[in-house]
Amino acid sequence: MPSANIYLTFNGNCEEAFNFYKSVFGGEFPYIGRFKDMPPSPDGKTVPAEDAEKIMHVSLMIGEHSAIMGSDTGGEWSSSYTQGNNFSISINADSKEEADRIFNALAAGGQVTMPMNQTFWGDYFGMCTDKFGIAWMMSFSTGKPQ
Repeated sequence: MPSANIYLTFNGNCEEAFNFYKSVFGGEFPYIGRFKDMPPSPDGKTVPAEDAEKIMHVSLMIGEHSAIMGSDTGGEWSSSYTQGNNFSISINADSKEEADRIFNALAAGGQVTMPMNQTFWGDYFGMCTDKFGIAWMMSFSTGKPQ
């Protein structure tokens, strides 16, 4: 059975926000990565220096089975940032086939913003916006970073 968590997007203050959430909920960050940690893209694009220290991904458990996750926007992908609409629902599937099934169903009539594909952090991952305007992130952890 898939699990769902909320994914928050910030305009440069993700680290500040997550340190605040950590003070509220307690716990530790199982992972915190910065844009400078990303490998070079196949097309040779690099992260601009002003975005290097921004948060690429962070997560914080807020219970036994729930987490909040987040990242900063930056560069060319920040033009669509709107405070108040800066969240996605992140689904973790139990298999690659389940991830494809759910992703394709959610994307039908909507818009695929990142097709399902293997990522450098080891997940089979994609993003879409459904026909109702809700942003989704689909993930299956293969445990095999590229």
